[in-house]
Amino acid sequence: MPSVPPSQSFMSLALDEARAAASRGEVPVGCVIVRNGAVVVQAGNRTLADKDPTGHAEMIAIRAAAQALGSERLADCDLYVTLEPCAMCAAAISFARVRRLYFGAADAKGGAVENGVRFFASPSCHHRPDVYGGIGESECAALLKDFFQARR
Repeated sequence: MPSVPPSQSFMSLALDEARAAASRGEVPVGCVIVRNGAVVVQAGNRTLADKDPTGHAEMIAIRAAAQALGSERLADCDLYVTLEPCAMCAAAISFARVRRLYFGAADAKGGAVENGVRFFASPSCHHRPDVYGGIGESECAALLKDFFQARR
């Protein structure tokens, strides 16, 4: 049996967080932050539960990783998220100096990495992580599509 590439296994953990968020009625987005091949934190969206518009999975994970590692800089960390980050989350990823960003589904409407404002391409962006999109894209996109179809 071939081994699963790390990006796929970490995205699987992010998908688990997204499914857990969906089970709580949250938009199903999950995030995992990894350092030296080990998971530092996992998080899912909590905007409804926390009554916090900044309660995106990436924001929660970045805050928790900074606390766990004792630094506001996550320079040797990689972030895996099931949906292309919005402008707020892209800015937080940049400010935290995350080394690599891996995301699943593109977000033509609210994304800010490959879509929308393309935050990392902005001249005012001081740190640009290496970006890898489309990791587990079909599964990530299907989870979101099914969630929103069920709510209509």
